Amino acid sequence: MDLNLTPAEQQFRDEFRSWLAANLPAPEERPKGTRTELGNVTFLKNWQKTLYAGGWAGISWPKEYGGRGATLVEQAIFQEELAHANAPELIGTIGLSLVGPTIIAMGTEAQKQRYLAPILSGEEIWCQGFSEPNAGSDLASLATKAVRDGDDFVISGQKTWTSFAQMADWCLLLVRTDQEAAKHKGITCLLVDMHLPGIQVRPLRMMSGDSAFNEVFFTEVRVPAAQVLGKVNQGWTTAITALMNERANLGSGLQVIFRRNLDALIERSKTVQRNGKPVCEDPLVRQKLAQAQIELEILGLNTMRALTSLAKTGIPGPEGSISKLFWSEMNQKTQQAAQEILGAYGQLSEFDNGIWAYGYLRSRGNTIEAGTSEIQRNIIAERVLGLPKSY
Repeated sequence: MDLNLTPAEQQFRDEFRSWLAANLPAPEERPKGTRTELGNVTFLKNWQKTLYAGGWAGISWPKEYGGRGATLVEQAIFQEELAHANAPELIGTIGLSLVGPTIIAMGTEAQKQRYLAPILSGEEIWCQGFSEPNAGSDLASLATKAVRDGDDFVISGQKTWTSFAQMADWCLLLVRTDQEAAKHKGITCLLVDMHLPGIQVRPLRMMSGDSAFNEVFFTEVRVPAAQVLGKVNQGWTTAITALMNERANLGSGLQVIFRRNLDALIERSKTVQRNGKPVCEDPLVRQKLAQAQIELEILGLNTMRALTSLAKTGIPGPEGSISKLFWSEMNQKTQQAAQEILGAYGQLSEFDNGIWAYGYLRSRGNTIEAGTSEIQRNIIAERVLGLPKSY
């Protein structure tokens, strides 16, 4: 694969850079606190609305659905430029990267007309109702049930680790509609209004202090049967489509963010003193920083390999699991190294605005979210390397 940008791709980059320079909110305009606080939610929704008005929301979507029909390289450029500019996050990222593409692939025309535009504009925020207390990595063991009653499904059960549920307007929800079928069968995907009676959301506070995850309880929630995405009892196919889109998007722009963090750590290693001299002069510290540099380059090469595969097939494949597995474990190791290098300073919320303490604590979830490292290794072994299943 030729990694040099074509003239058209360079033009795309220059156009987006110019737009960001003219529209990016200044640091003093950005609210403080976590993204789930009301002021931040309003700010981030307005930021996505600004992107939408400029034609920069959902750039990978087909033009007929409001996107730009951007190529894979242009999508990578887009994510990199957002990261380089330290732009606010996209609060509608679940809708943009996971729900929207799944509706485009499997939804009815009525569903596309109803849901896609509000996803792009940030008017409606989505969450993903997949995991349950006893169905995380083994997602097909989910027990939340939906019973057909006339023109409705009546839902009862519980979901957990549901990102952004406390601010979400809609949920891409997996439910069991056939109790007698094998566990990968009898599952249906529903588009559920989060404001319906019988839905209760309880935020889960993580050790990092953030509350992006939630428990969601469904008690006799009535959802019209017209809200099925895909086919009844064939929701596993819909789920796999959604998960492939999720994992294919997780690596975009991350290399830039990790590069910025590592550069900051290197600079800090020059100012933090240990035994009367900067810690960067310690051979073991230099080795840790060198290893982090090497792994960051490997991440970039793996990302390009996954991009090459996607460019050839047009379908997100299991290669995305390689990138997800690698960056999640790499970030944990780098954050661990940061704590070892910075010592007690790295634990203080007053030191560098607490980025090292938060980064270390938050990284613990990297190898769980979007599929655990164990699940990713199984996918790589079976679908990439062609190894037999382990039982």
